[in-house]
Amino acid sequence: QVQLMESGGGLVQPGGSLRLSCAASGRTFSTYRMGWFRQAPGKERDFVAAISWSAGGTYYADAVKGRFTISRDNAKNTLYLQMNSLKPEDTAIYYCALQRFSGSHYGRVNSYDDWGQGTQVTVSS
Repeated sequence: QVQLMESGGGLVQPGGSLRLSCAASGRTFSTYRMGWFRQAPGKERDFVAAISWSAGGTYYADAVKGRFTISRDNAKNTLYLQMNSLKPEDTAIYYCALQRFSGSHYGRVNSYDDWGQGTQVTVSS
């Protein structure tokens, strides 16, 4: 079992930036694909970004491509999401997740096995 804990959310004005972190413990973090998802009120949980175990592969949803950057530091067991040029439609609870089977699709919610509790991001003036 792995424990994931997100941090770094908050209130930011449109056009601003935030950096989310996800600290992992309890399992060998470095061997698994990791992902970020988000869920707005009344909506389904959606894929945001994913990164391979070696950070050699990164994947983004079209809505965030060019604005968000996913990265990881395996020595620190930490996953990051740098979010720039934030828009009101980015408002959601952001979750990090771990995928045990690397053959699964990177963008499917049900292909991830362990989840954090989420951190709220609110983009508003």
